[in-house]
Amino acid sequence: MVLSRWDAGQQKAFSWQCDSCWKNQPEIHPFIAPAKKQRYVDFFWSTFRLEFLIPSRLLCAIHLVLMKKFILLIALGTTGISQAVIAKELPLATPAKAGLSETKLAEIDRFMERQVSDQKQAGSIVMVSHGGKIGFFQSYGLMDREAQKPMAKDTIFRIYSMSKAITTAGALHLYEAGKIGLDDEVSKYIPGFANLTVATTNGLRPPLRPVTIRDLMLHISGLTYGEGPRALKEAFARLKPMESTNLAEMVEKLAQVPLAFDPESDWSYGVGIDVLGRVIEVASGKSLDEFLAHTIFQPLDMKDTSFRVPPEKLGRFAANYARTNGTLNLIDAPADSKFAKQVTLFSGGGGLVSTARDYMRFLTMIEQGGSLDGHRILHPKTVKLMSNNLLPDKAFPIYFGKEKRYGTGFGLGFAVCTEVTSWDPAAHVGEFGWDGAASTHYWISPADKMIVVTLEQIRPYQWDTERGIKKTIYDAIQK
Repeated sequence: MVLSRWDAGQQKAFSWQCDSCWKNQPEIHPFIAPAKKQRYVDFFWSTFRLEFLIPSRLLCAIHLVLMKKFILLIALGTTGISQAVIAKELPLATPAKAGLSETKLAEIDRFMERQVSDQKQAGSIVMVSHGGKIGFFQSYGLMDREAQKPMAKDTIFRIYSMSKAITTAGALHLYEAGKIGLDDEVSKYIPGFANLTVATTNGLRPPLRPVTIRDLMLHISGLTYGEGPRALKEAFARLKPMESTNLAEMVEKLAQVPLAFDPESDWSYGVGIDVLGRVIEVASGKSLDEFLAHTIFQPLDMKDTSFRVPPEKLGRFAANYARTNGTLNLIDAPADSKFAKQVTLFSGGGGLVSTARDYMRFLTMIEQGGSLDGHRILHPKTVKLMSNNLLPDKAFPIYFGKEKRYGTGFGLGFAVCTEVTSWDPAAHVGEFGWDGAASTHYWISPADKMIVVTLEQIRPYQWDTERGIKKTIYDAIQK
């Protein structure tokens, strides 16, 4: 008897053989026809195949009965593809059974419906988990105004910078495996980063210390999206790193762009997580899309999360709009979107599409200490590095231009509320999360056992939804 499992990602088969039955038999390679003189009976299910050599079939059958538990363990644990097959959906519950007030949650419906009728958004989704149960999951308005398509709960969204936490989690998976170190110099994986410079009022100079992996995750590396001193702006505009063919080309260009400041001396949102994506490729030997699929998406059954919307899913892909002067204007139609085309530059900082269901699965894994349905992605100690403020004092709090976010620090992947301030008066201390450029947002409050995902497609980023419903959601918790 031989139990075989086909790994589509690696395009190879793995097998377990019963030594008693296969003694003195030539080795066979699963999924390749054996010699004609030997006769086999095959059984197929999912990604597994069970083969019996007929002369030993009775003995094999006995072994199968005795070892079925062992075989089942192999079947459940050997491949991300099989994991996706057996994944459980997150439990849905009435608001009351999720410990939430239905009356308070009805206020969310009224607010979101006003947002649609006032043309502040085309449509949206709000999903709330409390105590491990989905107690609120509603869609509003249209996913495509031009086609008059209602927003559906499985609509696919451009999540832009919500990609960053996923990429960071992937890198931390490599950290746990000993393939990268948080204090490794980035130049260990990207040699060009050994020659970085810092832009100052007196010209360019070497940084006081090298950029590390930790710096990339915390956004304290000095890398930006092109903002900063004149020399930085000019180099970024001339080299156009974000228009590169692939991540290898992108980091070669970024190595020629001066840093905005010395590593660890300030905080600035930028391309650090895209650089981290290239580190993942070098350390893992896989392209970023393949690595994330194998390490995160397949184990967590995030079946609609990818760097591209395939043709068969375009009907579920939302249109993207700009909100100007009180009106919505189409800026990215689903069929014409770059996300509908072949992708070679896998932007770990902003290139993913996803659904409310998928992203809630990712966040539930984080909220549960790094595992979901028995599939461990990270260890609890590593999750704490993501969900606690690790910024040095001189880089705290975070800010965007003149917008200083008092009481907000950053961990390895998430912004973290360290203090309730006027910046975000409805926040709870310990809450962590982030958002995406098209007004998507999420947060987790560990103390409240709450996870919230809100998705819409409006640029530039709008705070309406988060500011409009956060207090209501917290007030809905039944004491």
